[in-house]
Amino acid sequence: MRYFLLDRITDFQPGILIKGTKNVTMSEDYLQFHFPRYPVVPGSLVLEAFVQCAGWFEAKSSDFENWFVLTGVARCKFYDVALPGDRIEIEVSSLPGSEKQEPAFRAVGKIDGKKNAYAEFSGGLISLAQLFDPDECRRTYNILARLAGLS
Repeated sequence: MRYFLLDRITDFQPGILIKGTKNVTMSEDYLQFHFPRYPVVPGSLVLEAFVQCAGWFEAKSSDFENWFVLTGVARCKFYDVALPGDRIEIEVSSLPGSEKQEPAFRAVGKIDGKKNAYAEFSGGLISLAQLFDPDECRRTYNILARLAGLS
């Protein structure tokens, strides 16, 4: 991954949900251009943070055999912008009735307890080993989940 857009995993409930945080820092290179003198996290990267969270959900749920790959976004809405210094609290949960091989998720991002973004998206599962080293992903997950005791 070029950008790790999830800085910490704070909760994991198998088959139900995963929670994490994204800390926005001024040193993130994309903020230099989006926008000059008014740095704002691009909405597409907030959505990518949601999708990466779903990826970790599927990886942990499958004992690091599968990874989630986005194929469609059914709904996406942004309520405000994310700025340097903000912490986006992310909750991604399985949508009821989603299929095992074609999972669907609902994601909510909040800043200071206020809804910042919402999305419903779906995709497929692929072998994690096709993309990344599963052992390295397990180590990365353990780092992301360290303080929550979820490793």
